[in-house]
Amino acid sequence: MSSVPLQQKNPTNFFNRFTSTVRGRRGRELREYLTAYLMIAPATLLIFFFGIFPVAFALFVSVHQWRLVRQDFLGLENFIKAVDSLTYIVLFGLGIGALFGVYVFLRRIYRFAQEQKERPWLLAVPSLGWAASVWAFFRWGFVQLPELLDIADKIRGLERTRELFVGLLGEAFRAENVYPAWQQFVLVTIVAIILTVAVTYFWRSRNWLLHLTNLTLTWLSLSLGAALLWVTFQGITQAYALAIETGEDPGIWPQLIMITSGVILLLLAWRLWNSVPDGSGRGAILKGLAALLLMLGAVLLILEIPSIVASGDPDLWEGLKITVFFSAGTVPLQLASALFLAVLLFQKLRGSAAFRIIFFLPYVTPAIASAAVFKSMFSSRFTSPANMTLGAFGIEPQLWIREPAGIVKMIGEGLGLTVPAWADGPSMALMVIILLSIWTFVGYNTVIYLAGLGNIPGELTEAAEIDGASKWEVFRHITFPLLSPTTYFLSLLAIIGTFKAFNTIWIVREGAALGTTDPFSVVIFIEFFQKLRYGYASALAFVLFAIIISLTLINNRIQGSRVFYG
Repeated sequence: MSSVPLQQKNPTNFFNRFTSTVRGRRGRELREYLTAYLMIAPATLLIFFFGIFPVAFALFVSVHQWRLVRQDFLGLENFIKAVDSLTYIVLFGLGIGALFGVYVFLRRIYRFAQEQKERPWLLAVPSLGWAASVWAFFRWGFVQLPELLDIADKIRGLERTRELFVGLLGEAFRAENVYPAWQQFVLVTIVAIILTVAVTYFWRSRNWLLHLTNLTLTWLSLSLGAALLWVTFQGITQAYALAIETGEDPGIWPQLIMITSGVILLLLAWRLWNSVPDGSGRGAILKGLAALLLMLGAVLLILEIPSIVASGDPDLWEGLKITVFFSAGTVPLQLASALFLAVLLFQKLRGSAAFRIIFFLPYVTPAIASAAVFKSMFSSRFTSPANMTLGAFGIEPQLWIREPAGIVKMIGEGLGLTVPAWADGPSMALMVIILLSIWTFVGYNTVIYLAGLGNIPGELTEAAEIDGASKWEVFRHITFPLLSPTTYFLSLLAIIGTFKAFNTIWIVREGAALGTTDPFSVVIFIEFFQKLRYGYASALAFVLFAIIISLTLINNRIQGSRVFYG
């Protein structure tokens, strides 16, 4: 009886068991995993160096005072300067979202484990090691990057040789605050590998890698949420401590409570609205009214956000307002015009193929050339094509791209009406840029709509026409619903594109327009290239990134649920 345990503890038997495992079915799966990861390794490296790393470096720059060279570490000061206390509210929301991600991952793991009749919870130990390894890597990168950036300052005034650069590079990696962080990362990674091998040796499952990944993401989400909430609490505490000296109440906690309550009410209103049954019964009416009341209360609470943003950087607020004007004036008209032209060209009229090419030409024309032509056409000269056209109808010449007055205000004054300041609308100069954007992209949208129309089965429209449906009824009840995926795709691209637009706007803009044509992207460009405030410009770029992500999520939630895929 005693020989069996001794035989099991024999290192030779352990090695034989390990080699048989590697050579068997489990070993084949492991080799397949390694082959797959080696295949995607080049793409992963490209994504990291040209996608993830630039974003991470921009985040690194945004938390520093950076004018040509890196200076002091500022933390959240650049973000607070931009959007004031909204910084803490966003961090709080991200922290809560990360903690909610813990619940999502755990539920996914539990359901999959129940389906497979497995108990993967022992993998929580090595997954904790992998999560710690990820954070150790980011910590090493955070302390390593400044040492690498300081090489440029160290070689200033010296003869630039290969030996000097290699020596300084080695010193950067061996710096007293860098090398221990690297050792910690390597040590934690080795421990995570050992724990993974040990656990998977005693707990065998085909789904071990999936469970390990989900549990690692759970630990990462938990630690990220806790860190964000801790940073939020520390920042608010520090803000109140500084406010005691000035005798002013920053009002961060009331704003946080109001906006959080508004978001919760909005989510409840959305769920209640989706639960309203079809029909006009009393229950449906009561649920609909309750959802509308909740939505109204949520909007009243969330409307605190504009006042918070307005208390931050006024240039940011003005740029955001102009961006909203630009997007709201461009996207609906652009999509409506493209849909009209697509339906018209789809009728197989004579010369429709030539018109397709003509409408697509503005999109393939160099953007800078198009902007220069539009700037010449809508200049303030009396001999400009736009003013000469107005003169032919007896209308006085306009300043066009040099006009800072709002278009609604100008129309109201022409009709003898008094328009309040808040209703001035976009400036005439911005309307010219909106017209340029519509002219540029309407051809592209038309071609995409034509492709969507070509995918609609002709039997549906023929059956509707046989049943007596008119052209408008066919379009409303068949064509337009089946084009909803195309409309969703184009609207998403258009919204993101208008919030990122820069090159044509920069060419057309004039100083006489008094900044009424400067959207968010132009504000960031001015901060970066003219004022040389790299850290603050990076913080503004992250604010714009957050706005685009939020609009994308809202669009997916509202419009994505109404898309009909046939």
